[in-house]
Amino acid sequence: MRTRLSRTDSFANIKPGMISLQVFYEGNVQGVGFRWSVRHIAKGFDVTGWVRNLADGRVELQINGEEGEVRAFLDAITQSELHALIRKQIENKLEKPVTARGFEIRYD
Repeated sequence: MRTRLSRTDSFANIKPGMISLQVFYEGNVQGVGFRWSVRHIAKGFDVTGWVRNLADGRVELQINGEEGEVRAFLDAITQSELHALIRKQIENKLEKPVTARGFEIRYD
């Protein structure tokens, strides 16, 4: 007998093979189209998540997807024209998947 999961239960934990990350970017990353460029790069990958500016001048990215796809997406960011704007990148694994539909810029 199959157990039916509710929508909430299905997002309770990260599924095998999937990864959720939080990445902070420091440098000249605000006021230069950084978030727009990250969202544009995300269109080429099977990932979901969001990007937003922080009050302290950093940009925060939260991302879900298969580990290889997430890593390729992050590599694409650092290999793009954005590389010159990034002074430091800090990555944290998240225990729960990021809540997002597609990939979006957040303004909160």
